[in-house]
Amino acid sequence: MVQSSGSMPFGLEATPPRFALHGTPTPGLTGLAQSLSKVLEAKGYILDPQAEAPRAVLNFIQAEKPTPYRRKAQGTMVISFLELPQMPPDPIAGLYSYLVRALSNMLVVYVPGQGAYFLTLELGRYHEPEGPGFAERVFERIHPIASSVLVVQNIFETDLEPELWQGDALTKSLSAAGRKLAEWDLLPAAFPIEEILPPEDFRHVKRLYGIGGLSYGNLSVRKDERRFWMSASGVDKANLREVGRDILMVTDYDPIQNAMRLSVPPGIEPRRVSVDAIEHWMIYREHPQVGAILHVHAWMENIASTQFNYPCGTYQLAEAVAQKVREAPDPSRAVVGLKNHGLTITGHSLEEILERIEGRLLRQVPMS
Repeated sequence: MVQSSGSMPFGLEATPPRFALHGTPTPGLTGLAQSLSKVLEAKGYILDPQAEAPRAVLNFIQAEKPTPYRRKAQGTMVISFLELPQMPPDPIAGLYSYLVRALSNMLVVYVPGQGAYFLTLELGRYHEPEGPGFAERVFERIHPIASSVLVVQNIFETDLEPELWQGDALTKSLSAAGRKLAEWDLLPAAFPIEEILPPEDFRHVKRLYGIGGLSYGNLSVRKDERRFWMSASGVDKANLREVGRDILMVTDYDPIQNAMRLSVPPGIEPRRVSVDAIEHWMIYREHPQVGAILHVHAWMENIASTQFNYPCGTYQLAEAVAQKVREAPDPSRAVVGLKNHGLTITGHSLEEILERIEGRLLRQVPMS
């Protein structure tokens, strides 16, 4: 059995998280900025304005110019705060551009008299009204993101066996499953990110989050005891074809470098694997009977769910999902809800997973 604490990214398990403030709070946000900073320090965070790579940044932006905080390390989580007189009628269409233009992991919109509205890259949305304990409740919402550790680095090794350079029966099953998800309309793009951002910022977003703007969701299938094929990040899951570009062979997780190891053919420029590779790696290592894993932004009724809204690609989300799979009556056929996010489903094969869930999925993920 995988004991996840033993594989925690090197040096981070005992490191107090440092945070910094960026930008100037608008008048309505000044009080929240001060009280929230005090709560963070009381909870063990260290305010370090000079930190080169803080774990979290509270970034205060304005609607006219949502200035981003320029990270110097991928592991920095940015929570941007914006004051508005009222919420737009369609929060996704009205606010997602601020989230992305400010290069944020979470956007907190403060409306005087109403409280704080939260929006994540994965479309998690929720609300905390003003009143007693407001700053503490805001902290509880941002803490899972502010303290998370991303696992998005890839180490590419050009040692994939020549007989796998063109794929195999398993990669064909990945392609077929991706087409099926597209038929079910389960691969939505949250927003046309490439149309919002200038080219430099779009490249920055892709580098930070592995977001390509084409479709959400990911899928994988076990190759052998240690390896699995998985969809690449930011590719059209309905058109998975090329090994090393659309489909990648994951071989291991390196806790020292906090990176996924991948085996690719020589002579190509590989794409990064899906940011959820660490989650799939944990599940496959612990449960040899799991043959495939599917992640979609949808929901099912009466399922076990993670407790917190951790970001995609973080070690903490992987641990939380792995725990729920472990607790399932049959881990090889588990359905786990990711709070405010979607589903991770294990199975013996992708075909078997799709057969089990057909007609049972709810397009709207409940928010809480």
